[in-house]
Amino acid sequence: MKKVLIWAGSVIGVGAILALFFSWIDKPVPPRVISVDGECLTSVAKDRTAITLRVTTLDKNALVSMKLATAKIAEITEYLKKQNVQMQTTEFNSYEKSEWNRELEKSVVLGTETTIAIEVSADNIETIENILSQFAGQEDVYSENLRMYTSAEAMKPALEECLGAAVENARERANALAAGDGHTAGKMLSVSYNVVTPSIQPRASNFLTTGAKMAVADAEAFSAAGSIVAKDTEVSVSVSATFEIK
Repeated sequence: MKKVLIWAGSVIGVGAILALFFSWIDKPVPPRVISVDGECLTSVAKDRTAITLRVTTLDKNALVSMKLATAKIAEITEYLKKQNVQMQTTEFNSYEKSEWNRELEKSVVLGTETTIAIEVSADNIETIENILSQFAGQEDVYSENLRMYTSAEAMKPALEECLGAAVENARERANALAAGDGHTAGKMLSVSYNVVTPSIQPRASNFLTTGAKMAVADAEAFSAAGSIVAKDTEVSVSVSATFEIK
């Protein structure tokens, strides 16, 4: 009986060893990989021009101040609806305004100031110039933050193309590194990316209406003909990719 138990135990032990051996043989060997960065730098033309129209009213009576502002902004909005533009309200604020009186040596309430601002954009520079001319010199109406930018519609295809170029740049670098060991880069196993675009800076700000003309704070933002000129939007794309080594 004891011999049978010993023999059975031996068989089980050998079976366990064989199972471990075959599982070790079947265990997949992780592929050799290489991780590199890729880059792409491109530029996209600025296809839209924007301006902010601001209405600011001041009155001793808060209700009157708000009514004056909303009536004026309604007039502006009605005009803009007939133009080929996009618009959105960016500010609606009403507060008690005061200033320091040196003679009285105390703060004096001037009244309630109401401000409503609308951002207007168009794909035609002349449209924005016409809007500026339309409201130049009007009481309580100010224009500011004139700028050009690249729309999302124009940015999308350029960004997708640059992403592809960045991945290809990463593969070229991986091939160059692997070639030193007599190998090449195989399939891409993982990738992540980062996009950097410069923040939009207004080329001309503080457009305050004075009489029938507008005082331009930044004359360099205009060409000799009066049109806005701006550099293309630069886009930088970087990727981090991992390739299998063949």
